[in-house]
Formats: sequence, structure tokens, C-alpha cells
Amino acid sequence: MSKKNLYFIAIFGSFTLGLAPFAPEPHLFGKVRWVLGGAEGMAMKDWLDLLMHGAPFLLLFGLILYDMAMRLKSHKKQEVKNFREQRP
Repeated sequence: MSKKNLYFIAIFGSFTLGLAPFAPEPHLFGKVRWVLGGAEGMAMKDWLDLLMHGAPFLLLFGLILYDMAMRLKSHKKQEVKNFREQRP
């Protein structure tokens, strides 16, 4: 699967599954607010619900971090190669 497809799946999932239901507010926002408020009364199903609605955002964030790390690694390799070519 190409990187472009992975990004499409992660973005599409974030905007559909991650934010559903949309009215009166996204479900994920309510769960995060509940956790930040102390998470009193949260049952296991609420934690799993938070994980399920947050998973597309975690995937997207992970893809972005991975892509940035690979670009940095590639950039470092190119710098080392250029440095070695410049040495007499």
C-alpha cells in the first residue's frame, strides 16, 4: 500500500470515524473532556470507545511522525555522503 493511500485512509478515518457523531458535538471531544475532567464514572466501555474514536487520529499522528523520521534519516545520509565526497 502506498504512502498516499495510507494518508488518505488516516485522514478519511479521522474525519468520519474519529469525529462521528457530528451533532451536537463530536463524540471524541466529549470523551476527551470527560477524561480531562477527572474521568469519574468512566466504565471500561467508555475507555474502549475513546480508543476506537481516537485510533484514526493516532494512526495519522504516527504516520506523520514516521514520515518525518524517514525524511530526517534520508537527509542525514545525504549530508554524510556529501561530506565524504568533499574530503580530499
